[in-house]
Amino acid sequence: MKTTHCIIALCLAAGLPMTAMAEEPVDPAVYEAAYSEDGRYFNADDIPTFNIAEDGTVDWLTFSGFRRYHAECHVCHGPDGEGSTYAPAVKNAAVDLGYEGFFDVVVNGRKNGNSVMPHFGENRNVMCYLDDIYVYLKARGTDSVPRGRPAKKEAKSDMIREDENACMG
Repeated sequence: MKTTHCIIALCLAAGLPMTAMAEEPVDPAVYEAAYSEDGRYFNADDIPTFNIAEDGTVDWLTFSGFRRYHAECHVCHGPDGEGSTYAPAVKNAAVDLGYEGFFDVVVNGRKNGNSVMPHFGENRNVMCYLDDIYVYLKARGTDSVPRGRPAKKEAKSDMIREDENACMG
Protein backbone atom coordinates (compact mmCIF):
# COMPACT_ATOMS: atom_id res chain seq x y z
CA MET A 1 0.00 0.00 0.00
CA LYS A 2 1.39 3.43 -0.89
CA THR A 3 2.39 5.59 2.07
CA THR A 4 -0.39 8.13 1.51
CA HIS A 5 -2.97 5.35 1.44
CA CYS A 6 -1.58 3.89 4.68
CA ILE A 7 -1.79 7.32 6.31
CA ILE A 8 -5.41 7.73 5.20
CA ALA A 9 -6.30 4.28 6.52
CA LEU A 10 -4.57 4.95 9.86
CA CYS A 11 -6.27 8.34 10.26
CA LEU A 12 -9.65 6.81 9.55
CA ALA A 13 -9.00 3.89 11.89
CA ALA A 14 -8.06 6.39 14.61
CA GLY A 15 -11.36 8.19 14.09
CA LEU A 16 -9.86 11.34 12.59
CA PRO A 17 -12.30 13.09 10.27
CA MET A 18 -11.59 12.84 6.56
CA THR A 19 -14.51 14.84 5.21
CA ALA A 20 -12.24 17.57 3.91
CA MET A 21 -10.59 14.97 1.66
CA ALA A 22 -13.83 13.53 0.24
CA GLU A 23 -13.77 13.16 -3.52
CA GLU A 24 -16.44 14.08 -6.01
CA PRO A 25 -17.51 11.37 -8.45
CA VAL A 26 -15.34 11.50 -11.53
CA ASP A 27 -15.67 10.88 -15.24
CA PRO A 28 -15.13 7.15 -15.97
CA ALA A 29 -12.33 8.06 -18.38
CA VAL A 30 -10.08 8.78 -15.39
CA TYR A 31 -10.32 5.18 -14.18
CA GLU A 32 -7.74 4.20 -16.76
CA ALA A 33 -4.41 3.16 -15.28
CA ALA A 34 -1.86 5.91 -15.82
CA TYR A 35 1.03 3.97 -14.32
CA SER A 36 1.91 0.88 -12.34
CA GLU A 37 4.13 0.43 -9.34
CA ASP A 38 5.14 -2.97 -7.97
CA GLY A 39 2.08 -4.72 -9.40
CA ARG A 40 -0.40 -2.01 -8.41
CA TYR A 41 -2.08 0.35 -10.87
CA PHE A 42 -2.94 3.99 -10.28
CA ASN A 43 -4.86 6.61 -12.24
CA ALA A 44 -3.45 10.05 -13.04
CA ASP A 45 -4.56 11.26 -9.58
CA ASP A 46 -2.54 8.52 -7.82
CA ILE A 47 -5.71 6.65 -6.82
CA PRO A 48 -5.61 2.84 -7.01
CA THR A 49 -7.41 1.52 -10.06
CA PHE A 50 -7.87 -1.65 -12.05
CA ASN A 51 -6.09 -2.77 -15.19
CA ILE A 52 -7.62 -5.25 -17.58
CA ALA A 53 -5.67 -6.56 -20.55
CA GLU A 54 -7.29 -7.06 -23.94
CA ASP A 55 -7.45 -10.82 -23.32
CA GLY A 56 -9.40 -10.23 -20.08
CA THR A 57 -6.51 -10.74 -17.68
CA VAL A 58 -7.13 -8.64 -14.57
CA ASP A 59 -4.50 -7.10 -12.33
CA TRP A 60 -3.75 -8.83 -9.04
CA LEU A 61 -5.65 -6.31 -6.87
CA THR A 62 -8.86 -6.78 -8.88
CA PHE A 63 -8.59 -10.56 -8.53
CA SER A 64 -7.68 -10.34 -4.85
CA GLY A 65 -10.48 -7.83 -4.32
CA PHE A 66 -12.97 -10.32 -5.77
CA ARG A 67 -11.74 -12.93 -3.29
CA ARG A 68 -11.69 -10.57 -0.31
CA TYR A 69 -15.08 -9.08 -1.15
CA HIS A 70 -16.59 -12.57 -1.24
CA ALA A 71 -14.88 -13.51 2.03
CA GLU A 72 -16.05 -10.48 4.01
CA CYS A 73 -18.67 -8.38 2.19
CA HIS A 74 -20.95 -10.51 0.07
CA VAL A 75 -22.74 -12.02 3.07
CA CYS A 76 -24.58 -8.71 3.43
CA HIS A 77 -24.12 -6.98 0.06
CA GLY A 78 -24.69 -9.98 -2.19
CA PRO A 79 -22.51 -11.63 -4.82
CA ASP A 80 -20.47 -9.30 -7.01
CA GLY A 81 -21.70 -6.21 -5.17
CA GLU A 82 -25.21 -6.56 -6.61
CA GLY A 83 -27.00 -6.18 -3.26
CA SER A 84 -29.35 -8.41 -1.30
CA THR A 85 -32.52 -8.20 0.74
CA TYR A 86 -30.28 -7.47 3.72
CA ALA A 87 -28.03 -4.70 2.41
CA PRO A 88 -27.81 -2.48 -0.69
CA ALA A 89 -25.75 -2.98 -3.80
CA VAL A 90 -22.22 -1.65 -3.40
CA LYS A 91 -20.80 -2.30 -6.84
CA ASN A 92 -20.94 1.45 -7.46
CA ALA A 93 -19.64 2.45 -4.02
CA ALA A 94 -16.04 2.87 -5.14
CA VAL A 95 -17.19 5.02 -8.06
CA ASP A 96 -19.78 7.09 -6.20
CA LEU A 97 -17.90 7.65 -2.94
CA GLY A 98 -14.38 8.04 -4.30
CA TYR A 99 -11.33 6.62 -2.60
CA GLU A 100 -11.39 8.49 0.72
CA GLY A 101 -15.17 8.29 1.01
CA PHE A 102 -15.09 4.54 0.46
CA PHE A 103 -12.34 4.15 3.08
CA ASP A 104 -14.31 6.31 5.53
CA VAL A 105 -17.47 4.19 5.27
CA VAL A 106 -15.64 0.87 5.56
CA VAL A 107 -13.38 1.97 8.41
CA ASN A 108 -15.96 3.91 10.45
CA GLY A 109 -19.26 2.42 9.34
CA ARG A 110 -22.36 4.42 8.55
CA LYS A 111 -25.97 4.63 9.65
CA ASN A 112 -28.72 5.63 7.25
CA GLY A 113 -32.14 5.36 8.89
CA ASN A 114 -32.58 1.73 9.90
CA SER A 115 -29.70 0.63 7.69
CA VAL A 116 -26.38 0.23 9.48
CA MET A 117 -23.01 -0.52 7.91
CA PRO A 118 -20.76 -1.72 10.75
CA HIS A 119 -17.20 -0.43 11.04
CA PHE A 120 -14.36 -2.68 9.90
CA GLY A 121 -11.42 -0.50 10.96
CA GLU A 122 -10.07 -3.17 13.31
CA ASN A 123 -10.63 -6.15 11.00
CA ARG A 124 -7.31 -7.01 9.36
CA ASN A 125 -9.05 -9.28 6.85
CA VAL A 126 -10.67 -6.13 5.50
CA MET A 127 -8.16 -3.39 6.24
CA CYS A 128 -5.11 -5.22 4.86
CA TYR A 129 -7.00 -5.70 1.59
CA LEU A 130 -9.08 -2.54 1.42
CA ASP A 131 -7.33 -1.27 -1.73
CA ASP A 132 -8.04 -4.66 -3.32
CA ILE A 133 -11.74 -4.48 -2.45
CA TYR A 134 -11.91 -0.86 -3.61
CA VAL A 135 -10.28 -1.69 -6.97
CA TYR A 136 -12.57 -4.70 -7.50
CA LEU A 137 -15.71 -2.67 -6.76
CA LYS A 138 -14.46 0.16 -8.98
CA ALA A 139 -14.09 -2.35 -11.83
CA ARG A 140 -17.57 -3.74 -11.10
CA GLY A 141 -19.09 -0.27 -10.79
CA THR A 142 -17.81 0.72 -14.22
CA ASP A 143 -18.86 -2.65 -15.69
CA SER A 144 -15.24 -3.27 -16.62
CA VAL A 145 -15.37 -6.77 -15.15
CA PRO A 146 -18.42 -9.02 -15.34
CA ARG A 147 -19.98 -10.90 -12.47
CA GLY A 148 -18.11 -13.95 -11.28
CA ARG A 149 -14.53 -14.91 -10.58
CA PRO A 150 -12.08 -13.40 -13.07
CA ALA A 151 -10.78 -16.19 -15.30
CA LYS A 152 -7.28 -14.76 -15.79
CA LYS A 153 -5.11 -12.79 -13.38
CA GLU A 154 -1.66 -11.27 -13.22
CA ALA A 155 0.79 -12.82 -10.79
CA LYS A 156 1.08 -11.32 -7.32
CA SER A 157 4.15 -9.11 -7.09
CA ASP A 158 6.76 -9.56 -4.39
CA MET A 159 5.94 -6.08 -3.05
CA ILE A 160 2.24 -6.90 -2.69
CA ARG A 161 3.20 -10.12 -0.89
CA GLU A 162 5.51 -8.19 1.44
CA ASP A 163 2.83 -5.57 2.16
CA GLU A 164 0.28 -8.30 2.97
CA ASN A 165 2.70 -10.07 5.32
CA ALA A 166 3.58 -6.81 7.07
CA CYS A 167 -0.08 -5.86 7.51
CA MET A 168 -1.30 -9.26 8.68
CA GLY A 169 1.60 -9.56 11.16
